[in-house]
Amino acid sequence: MAITAAMVKELREMTGAGMMDAKKALTETDGDQEAAIDWLRTKGLAKAAKKSGRIAAEGLVAVKVDGGKGVAVEVNSETDFVGKNADFQKMVGGIADVALTVDNTESLLAADMGGKSVADTVTDAVATIGENMSVRRMATVEGETVVSYIHNPAVPGMGKIGVLVAMKGGDEAFGKLVAMHVAAADPRPQALTSDDLDPAVVEKERSVQIEIARESGKPEQVIEKMIEGRMKKFLAEITLVNQAFVVNPDLTVAKAAEEAGAEITGFIRMEVGEGIEKKEEDFAAEVAKAAQG
Repeated sequence: MAITAAMVKELREMTGAGMMDAKKALTETDGDQEAAIDWLRTKGLAKAAKKSGRIAAEGLVAVKVDGGKGVAVEVNSETDFVGKNADFQKMVGGIADVALTVDNTESLLAADMGGKSVADTVTDAVATIGENMSVRRMATVEGETVVSYIHNPAVPGMGKIGVLVAMKGGDEAFGKLVAMHVAAADPRPQALTSDDLDPAVVEKERSVQIEIARESGKPEQVIEKMIEGRMKKFLAEITLVNQAFVVNPDLTVAKAAEEAGAEITGFIRMEVGEGIEKKEEDFAAEVAKAAQG
């Protein structure tokens, strides 16, 4: 029986097996999907499917720089323990190397990594290590100079928080200080300048401030001045160039850059698990759930 791409795709989706493994299973079973699933299970290649529903909110962020291009990649696992696994770390490093050659996460997943796609490499690792894993996202930045920083690295170039800073002028030492600021700043910088902010974020904050101001019962002209001042403060707090520089809070990041003969042109801050809702159940709840079948 001829094995079609559609049959392979369906089996992969059902089992989480790699493309070549799915094709071999179908070939060995003459295209019988159920028999192919059993074949994969006997070979230990369908384990990944059982793991795919689990929340993967741990893992590592890896950063790599090649000339004027930098890339940050987040690869998730279920537990922090896996992030300390040497095989997992090696895989994440390899994925980051591949990410330097592509432009987005979709292309990264399809890209070749040692003879198989990145997606299949991760699927195979799920079966081997026994936890759900995923390449969640990647981001790139380009500039005259790109500096990377990992906060509390697990191994060189990988950790929970990764930062890239692109600059014109200046030197790597100053770039590293800016990257450390980006990692540590509270609140976290959401954009380089106010012009780079998502208009929806600005409008939402303005709406909130209008409601707060109106609750005060002050005249409309006073409210307008209140909102203007509060929005200016808000924009200064969440845009990188306007933040007080953590190394010298008397200076803004922009002023510190000017004194260092640099212009910051872009940045990326990526933290493991940010935005992922972690599922938490206490042990008693798990036992009760199991007892109910």
